[in-house]
Amino acid sequence: MKRRWIYDDEGNAHEVSQDFVAVMNNHDALLWNDRLYQDDGDKRYMSRAQHQDYMKRNDLSLVGDYTETWNRAAKDRADFFAGKDSGRKEDINRAIEKLNNGRR
Repeated sequence: MKRRWIYDDEGNAHEVSQDFVAVMNNHDALLWNDRLYQDDGDKRYMSRAQHQDYMKRNDLSLVGDYTETWNRAAKDRADFFAGKDSGRKEDINRAIEKLNNGRR
C-alpha cells in the first residue's frame, strides 16, 4: 500500500491517510505564477505583460513562441515520411525523362 506524506511550513513530514484532502488557506498560491515577476526583483518588468513587452522591444523570444512552428514542422515531417511530398512526383517524372533521353 502506498503511503502519503505532507510537509508543514517548517519542512517536517507527516503521514496522512489515502483519503486526505489538503485545505488551502493561503490564497496567494492561486496567483503564484504571476508572483514570480513581482518577487523576482528585476527592475525591467513587474508583470507578465511588461515581460512580454520587454521581450518584444528587445527582439527576444521564449520557447512558447515557437509552438506553432514546431507543430507545423512535425506535420510536414509526418507528411514527408508518409509519401505526401508534393514535389516528389515531378522529381521522379523529370528523372525518368532524363533517363529516357539518355542524359545522366
